[in-house]
Amino acid sequence: MKSRVLSGLLVAIVIALASAAELTARNDESRIPNPQSRDEATIIHAVNRLTFGPRAGDVDKVRAMGLAAWIDQQLHPERIDDAAAAALLPALEPPPASADPRELRRFARQQIQSLAAEKILRATYSERQLQEVLVDFWFNHFNVYAGKGRTAEYLAEYEREVIRPHVFDRFRDLLEADAKSPAMLFYLDNWLSADPNAAERLAALRNSGFGTRDSKFRFGLRGRRLRPIPNPQSGVAAAAQGAKRKRGLNENYGRELLELHTLGVDGGYTQKDVIEVARAFTGWTIDRDGTFRFVAALHDPGEKVVLGHKVKAGGGIEDGERVLDILAAHPATAHHIAYQLAQRLVADEPPAALVDRAAARFRTTGGDLREVVSTIVTSPEFLTATVRGAKFKTPFTLVVSTMRTTGATVSDARALVQTLQQMGEPLYMCQPPTGYRNTGDAWISAGGLVSRMNFATRIASGNLPGVMLPANPPSADLALRLGSPEFQRF
Repeated sequence: MKSRVLSGLLVAIVIALASAAELTARNDESRIPNPQSRDEATIIHAVNRLTFGPRAGDVDKVRAMGLAAWIDQQLHPERIDDAAAAALLPALEPPPASADPRELRRFARQQIQSLAAEKILRATYSERQLQEVLVDFWFNHFNVYAGKGRTAEYLAEYEREVIRPHVFDRFRDLLEADAKSPAMLFYLDNWLSADPNAAERLAALRNSGFGTRDSKFRFGLRGRRLRPIPNPQSGVAAAAQGAKRKRGLNENYGRELLELHTLGVDGGYTQKDVIEVARAFTGWTIDRDGTFRFVAALHDPGEKVVLGHKVKAGGGIEDGERVLDILAAHPATAHHIAYQLAQRLVADEPPAALVDRAAARFRTTGGDLREVVSTIVTSPEFLTATVRGAKFKTPFTLVVSTMRTTGATVSDARALVQTLQQMGEPLYMCQPPTGYRNTGDAWISAGGLVSRMNFATRIASGNLPGVMLPANPPSADLALRLGSPEFQRF
């Protein structure tokens, strides 16, 4: 029986591979639905895209409420009581008081595992589903790699206090929160970036006592004191060494800010712009208590020209803030963000007219992300039958949608975390700054499909620790349904 189930699953998933690039044009309707629609197919499509998959009763709930009202509710998560989901989240272990390397490595591994479990539980049980979809989207947009140095120590604060509060905010606010986050500063090395001519200023700063152990501690996430950055690898010491060697300027953050975070690869910037942006962000570093700090002695105070805009000489932290203003208001940024959101919510190749309208909304609202998302998810292009089933699920979306559609109880998410590692999407462990892709071509491979088949089989057989299905006994039919082409897409 098991071999027959496996064979059936393999055939089904191979069919998904063969058809993944096709749109569901066979579902064409004579009319384009609107957000007031109570048509079941339209509601199922909207729920699939704006959540991590419908649970039993969700479609009926949306129909009774009205699709337009439900979408509006999801666009305002603060109106939704989510206490039940919050109560399921695992407690985070505090950082070790010592600087023992083994202890720090153990803490980093535990931190990643705990955050990955939390992410799965939030996506599975939260009533604020669109918020969870967008937290996942924006984390990938502003990706940091937990495996790099101390980045893992900053991850909890990064997702909870930088990404999550701003997914329906102005893009400019999200951009600044990200630029000042220790996770991003560490991951893209901006905490070490300094004016190459700052050696004398840095020496004076060190003599003044900055970076010593009696510096004032601030309090981080949940009020716990963060472990100080140990000397001699403090931001000042490391940047000073670089300044003495005339190698203080680091372009990593400046390049990704332009290419990935704002304008896009074809956004019209030059290598000169990358350098000028990097100069503007010198001095944006991490204090010993693990919080953002601007250090004027590390900053390049000279005049800068970014995308044709002059940034006057003699500035300080406002140089970087001015650059963020320029980038957030640039038409290429509006188009890039609109395209990426439409790609996640509508189709791998979103309709150009929709992207243009969403970009226009971005510009006219000053980058109001709630308004941009609303424009996309209430559009005819989002609701039309031709895009239903057009997206191929990432491993994360597949795993969470499986939990939701089966009504599973997750008492321990560690097996699901391991499953995502096996499927090629270990949470918080994407090394390049591009993050994990949300297009089907990134996830359709022979090995990936076999991993999906094995996951469906383990769920259907009740053989996944920490995951319990409802009373109805698992069956071969369930395995085939979870491995079907239809379930692999949304």
